[in-house]
Amino acid sequence: MSVNKPKIMSPVAPTLTEHWIDHLPEPALLVDASLDLVLALNNAMARMLGRSRGSLLGQACTGLFPGQRAGLIAFTEETLFRGHAWSRDFSLSHRDGHSIELELSAARAGEAEDQQVLFLLRDRRLLRTLRERHEANHYHRGGLLEWRRVEELFKDMERENQLILHAVGEGIYGVDAEGRTTFLNPAAERMLGWRGDELMGRVAHRVMHHSHEDGSLYPLKDCPIYAAFRDGSVHRVGEDWFWHKDGSSFPVEYTSTPIMDKGHPVGAVVVFRDISQRMQAQKELQQALEEVETLKHRLEIENAYLQEELSAEYHFHEIVGQSDAIKAIVRRIGLVAPTDANVLITGESGTGKELIARAIHQASDRRDRPLIRVNCAAIPKDLFESEFFGHVKGAFTGAFHDRVGRFELADGGTLFLDEVGEIPLELQGKLLRVLQDQQFERVGENRTRAVNVRVIAATNRNLKAEIREKHFREDLYFRLNVFPIESVPLRRRIDDIPMLAQEFLERACVKLNRPRLVLRISDVETLKQYHWPGNVRELENVIERQVITAGRHLDFDLPGLDARPAPAADETPLRHSGSQVLTNQELRELEKNNLIRALTATGGRVFGDDGAAIMLGMKPTTLSSRLKKLNINPAGFRPRLE
Repeated sequence: MSVNKPKIMSPVAPTLTEHWIDHLPEPALLVDASLDLVLALNNAMARMLGRSRGSLLGQACTGLFPGQRAGLIAFTEETLFRGHAWSRDFSLSHRDGHSIELELSAARAGEAEDQQVLFLLRDRRLLRTLRERHEANHYHRGGLLEWRRVEELFKDMERENQLILHAVGEGIYGVDAEGRTTFLNPAAERMLGWRGDELMGRVAHRVMHHSHEDGSLYPLKDCPIYAAFRDGSVHRVGEDWFWHKDGSSFPVEYTSTPIMDKGHPVGAVVVFRDISQRMQAQKELQQALEEVETLKHRLEIENAYLQEELSAEYHFHEIVGQSDAIKAIVRRIGLVAPTDANVLITGESGTGKELIARAIHQASDRRDRPLIRVNCAAIPKDLFESEFFGHVKGAFTGAFHDRVGRFELADGGTLFLDEVGEIPLELQGKLLRVLQDQQFERVGENRTRAVNVRVIAATNRNLKAEIREKHFREDLYFRLNVFPIESVPLRRRIDDIPMLAQEFLERACVKLNRPRLVLRISDVETLKQYHWPGNVRELENVIERQVITAGRHLDFDLPGLDARPAPAADETPLRHSGSQVLTNQELRELEKNNLIRALTATGGRVFGDDGAAIMLGMKPTTLSSRLKKLNINPAGFRPRLE
């Protein structure tokens, strides 16, 4: 069909053509596609458009299809190519203005070079009317038998619907616009405990949905089921409560779907499911997740603690020495380690009390569980209970999550209470109860937890004197002191100094990446002559300091030995003479003077890298305790501001 407007010309329609097109039963058009001209049409076509045949002859065919020119061109090209085509995409405009939706068939007419196309047009609305009339006549001709078949069909459908309602596991019931029950399936009867005939006509909300889980009244105006036929929308509720005939409640999820009649809601269908098992499973899962989280938190703390322990610099990795005092300690460790008896290790700071505790733990059946260390002197008074027993979230200000205490962390293992004499008196009773019963409660929690913990305590205090002064509970002392072990000071095991010094020297050279140094006999004699108030810890610090500052040879510069001439390198070791023995009072004075010199040198600083504790080779908490015991105030050594 030509896109350009054709020249106006009078069509010459042969009489034969007009004759056969008039006999077609449907509206028809004969069109020259190349010229876009209507060559012929029948009366039915003219009636369809409400116009005369003469007014349509010679007109442009595309003008009869307003706004559809491109589609009509494509349609005629398809017809000419394939010989025929069919479409329901076109419409005509009647003379009075109304649109006629078409079913359009086309076929090529004449020879291919003529490019003539015959269109047959059908009114789709009229076709529907004829089809409906035909179907009505068909049912009418079928008579009563056909209607009976239809009735049976509906009965079968109703029977199938009932079977479906009986088979489904969900509860289903219906209510009218007033909320009265209209039907109930067997699953709903089983879950609610009501028979269908007992609920028919009764307001369902007042029977099964009258209260919340806690028993408080559920107002009818707030019910999502009734909202469905008030606003005409579907309401889905993931968790609610229905009430059984026996007065018990159970959790449900449900969907309330409105029933519409001519656009107006006349009721609702409710499909519900008992979710008791699911909620129980969720509860158990939540508890399991909380337990897993607790275990995870505990393992994280335990791992962090073990990493901290591994990275810490212990005094030595094994008990070193051959003196009678060390042999006696080793024998006592061998006796008590296989048991679960509590052990109290006493002795001065720096004598290796923690090492003894570790040796007991490693030789016990608890070696596969951790040894948890608690430095009682480093815990603030207000946090003792939380540190020992843990706390729950919200137990006090700053408790943002649950915390596992040291007792729970040591379950199955050993708890080492270092500086046990520093525990406040008011908390010693709680510690005693846990030692007796192996049970405790976290701070802010009522749940009692049971543990299996062995306790090893250590102190540098005279606990018997503390008991006399009412600073330590006697019953707690006896509970801890089941098996006492004394960690002897270094001045009482002089024979172990060469072995210890050599061990520390080799380790310090490796640690500090220094060439290996030789410990001479004169060095050993110098070390033996010193009284070692800081014990083994001080010896280790002295050796490490010498490795840092020494050149080719060690040169020990110890307090109190300045005036003594250094022995020759080839001298034999000196024996420990009686004139070198100091009284206990002399040792105290010597220690006091040494502490005063350290405080003077550091300006009264106890803590920090430049504090007196580092200089003396002892823990800051131990130094603070010792200064307090000797009635020495570090503030008196701080420089005054002018």
